[in-house]
Amino acid sequence: MLKIGVLGAGHLGKIHIKLIKEIPAYELVGFYDPNPEAAAKVAEEFGVKAFDNIDDLIDEVEVVDIVTPTLSHFDCAVKAIRNSRHIFIEKPITNTVEEAKQLITLAEEANVKVQVGHVERYNPAFIATRPFIKHPMFIETHRLAQFNPRGTDVSVILDLMIHDLDIVLSIVKSNVRRISASGVAVVSDQPDITNARIEFDNGCVANLTASRISLKNMRKTRIFQKDAYLSVDFLEKESEVVRMSTVEGEADPLSVTIDLGENKGQKEIYFEKPNVEPNNAIKDELTAFASAIENDSTPEVTIHDGYNALDIAHKIIEKLEFAQENLV
Repeated sequence: MLKIGVLGAGHLGKIHIKLIKEIPAYELVGFYDPNPEAAAKVAEEFGVKAFDNIDDLIDEVEVVDIVTPTLSHFDCAVKAIRNSRHIFIEKPITNTVEEAKQLITLAEEANVKVQVGHVERYNPAFIATRPFIKHPMFIETHRLAQFNPRGTDVSVILDLMIHDLDIVLSIVKSNVRRISASGVAVVSDQPDITNARIEFDNGCVANLTASRISLKNMRKTRIFQKDAYLSVDFLEKESEVVRMSTVEGEADPLSVTIDLGENKGQKEIYFEKPNVEPNNAIKDELTAFASAIENDSTPEVTIHDGYNALDIAHKIIEKLEFAQENLV
């Protein structure tokens, strides 16, 4: 069993504590939270030791799970890595791109495993659709959330859009060529709704929209590629695949076909609903990290993946700030 400690016992931190206790690969040694009253309540609720400081916790574990506010990710990770501890770190990996660069260097020098908590990689609808994704050429994502005043202290890009940035970067195997973006600050000082267009060297285009002022929640991604359309509903945990193939000879009269005209033949359309296996995505990502450590394999979401998503997110923010400056 891997001895693990959790840093941060807020809403998400408590979820991690609860799930880690259910994972056989881990022995939960304890947690640290700077709020003594909150820590005492969590310790009593889950029957877990609350440490008085970060250093004492790190000394007693092999793995550190960082579920603190983003501003403290870097400092917590540095402490853990310098003590040769493997780290699981929530998204976004750090507050700045430069901090993420430094973490990569430190982690490589210390030869420790790092996994970033881009949990949508473990969404069952995405997992079910992943085998059908070959060479996407156009991707459209909508991640819309109802307004919550607690979330306005961070950019909607770092809070919401970064989920889809990671998904897009994981399926498009090409360098980013150009980024354009627009956004509107409706109820806060930062853009509350943002659209970004990312063009890749291989010709793929991704159009991403994120909003925190919507009337309903939505997390949908649509993927278009040669002879196929794929839809992933991250919220409802559903997926759909529509594929086409050239009809050889006479088409089945009961099938759905498209006549291409001008003696170009017909294509038959196939509708599929991939089998989506229910899961707990957070539990699965934590379990997968334990497996990566035990088997000395590469984590599913690497420190480089976390850096790449953060880098593109900040480039989108820069585009928005540049546009805003030119409006003044």
